[in-house]
Amino acid sequence: MSHVYLGKLTLFWCDACNVPVLGKRCAKCGNETRRVEVTPPGDIRPAFPFDVDLINRAIADGFGHEGMIQDKVVVLNKAPYEDRLDEIYVDGRMFGAVRFDPVRLRWIFMPRPYAAKQMKLTKGFVIADKGAEKPLLGSSNMLGPGVVGCDESIQIDDEVIVLVNGRPVAMGRAKMTGADMKARKKGVAVKTRWNGYDDHAVPAGGQTWDDAIAANANYIDGFESEGISFAKRVAAEKNLPVTVSYSGGKDSLATLLIVRKALPDFDVMYINTGLEFPETTANVHEVAEKYQLKLKVAEAESFWAAAPKFGPPSVEARWCCKVCKLGPITDLIENSYPEGCLSFIGQRRYESEVRAKSLRVWQNPWVGNQISASPIQNWTALHIWLYLFREKAPYNPLYERGFDRIGCWLCPSASLADYEYVRQQHPEMWQQWEAFLLDYCKKVGLSPGYVTYGLWRWKRLPPQWEEIRKALGITTTTPEGKVEALEFNVVCGHRPCKDGSVSAEGSFDAPLDLERLEVMLRPLGEIKTIDGVLFIPSAEGSVQVFATGTVVARGKDEAAVGETIRLAENAIRRGMLCTGCGVCVGACPINAITKENHKASISEACNACGECISICPLVKFRRSGGQ
Repeated sequence: MSHVYLGKLTLFWCDACNVPVLGKRCAKCGNETRRVEVTPPGDIRPAFPFDVDLINRAIADGFGHEGMIQDKVVVLNKAPYEDRLDEIYVDGRMFGAVRFDPVRLRWIFMPRPYAAKQMKLTKGFVIADKGAEKPLLGSSNMLGPGVVGCDESIQIDDEVIVLVNGRPVAMGRAKMTGADMKARKKGVAVKTRWNGYDDHAVPAGGQTWDDAIAANANYIDGFESEGISFAKRVAAEKNLPVTVSYSGGKDSLATLLIVRKALPDFDVMYINTGLEFPETTANVHEVAEKYQLKLKVAEAESFWAAAPKFGPPSVEARWCCKVCKLGPITDLIENSYPEGCLSFIGQRRYESEVRAKSLRVWQNPWVGNQISASPIQNWTALHIWLYLFREKAPYNPLYERGFDRIGCWLCPSASLADYEYVRQQHPEMWQQWEAFLLDYCKKVGLSPGYVTYGLWRWKRLPPQWEEIRKALGITTTTPEGKVEALEFNVVCGHRPCKDGSVSAEGSFDAPLDLERLEVMLRPLGEIKTIDGVLFIPSAEGSVQVFATGTVVARGKDEAAVGETIRLAENAIRRGMLCTGCGVCVGACPINAITKENHKASISEACNACGECISICPLVKFRRSGGQ
């Protein structure tokens, strides 16, 4: 996967104090720090005791060493991966990584040399003969004939450590079982990922996050001071009522604290989407009470009332953001601030590529009377956490229970690891969602595996997830029942966190026959089939049609996009429910329509004039109020 730099990678380490530092000199001891190379985007965060326990369990499961990390300040870095992968830094060294395996559905530890040399291995080891040492140090894979001993319980794709004379020389993934390695079969036994010996000394533990706060005092003060000055300046320039958008997450909490120190009077706005964790809503009220703040709550329409109409939200069609976020916040601002307001928002460049390119002060095109600004735009997660720790702020307890992001708990942008935490900590919530997903999959002809492995999150699977689907043998099935009518529900609005464009996202209540529609949608324009999805581009935008019944139209103008999706709905309804009446055959000015097998068929000669859509009785009858 590609590594995207969203900002400066600002992790340094004080070897004297053995804590992370945000700059080149430690504020506690005065020594110069050592730069630590991290994988972009490099949004370093603390490991809470829950995280350390998870890492230790994964090490014990894979290699047999119990309670390996003790009494150390540990930081994590989320790196690109199919699901969730956190790099682990201990003593300022890359210790390894822990990943949630999307096939085995469990956490697995991936050791680096610094961790491997400290392990007392009883599992996951491969012993190589002396002759293999030089090739392994040269980054070669471990071949079967070079194995002289191993853990016989090793399975293919297990993480393993290769030893020569008792010293770890390489780490990687098994490509043979332990039994085949013991038999010294030909071929690659271990596909190595990291090679080489580690000779760094291992310092004693005993450090705490209070030590890290002291080591970063000047950096925290500097970022806080700049944030306060920014908030004061923007508030004076805009001269509007001031609000802070508080989500119950760490970034918005840091923003709230900055604004509280900068300005004497402001309101706090909270959007209760109906999909918030109970801990989040409780935290919002706790923060408002602790700091004596005026809280305004926007209550969303029920997600559960809309979901049967639209189906589950997906990465491509997040209709939930419009129903549960955009609408409520628009209403709240219009009713509370008729002249508009200035909202300070906890947005950071390290969160996404889009946010890295966004302005620090901006106007939401779909909440016209709201100006937004971010005092923490250039903060990393480590800046945020050191600041919250220093301020003894009441942050959301979910961070201490494995969650690294706080938001709607069933968000399609979340990982399988996140869903597993929901399942474990709020089983009643997950059971409701799982039942809905299983019912949806049954209706549109998807295997239950789409629920188990989170494949419902996409209308079109990314390549790596398509490979996982194939490897697991998950297939589509034949949906139950016959399509007698097609109900269509649509929502329009700004696409949050994307490119600022307008989208209209709708869903039919039955799966669609894309082979038939590839012919019948020609009046909308040139049709391209991309990975099993019908894509119809135009000068004004585009339309995507998915077999599950989802339709997405995009463009820069809301009125045009609304018209586009209305035409798409009518064309799809006509194609799916055609009775072969022949009205459109006679209406086509260029004779591009014929009847085949008692249904209309549109040839490639179609010039996309659209007259056949408007003349179709299925469309005219529905428009006149018939069902």
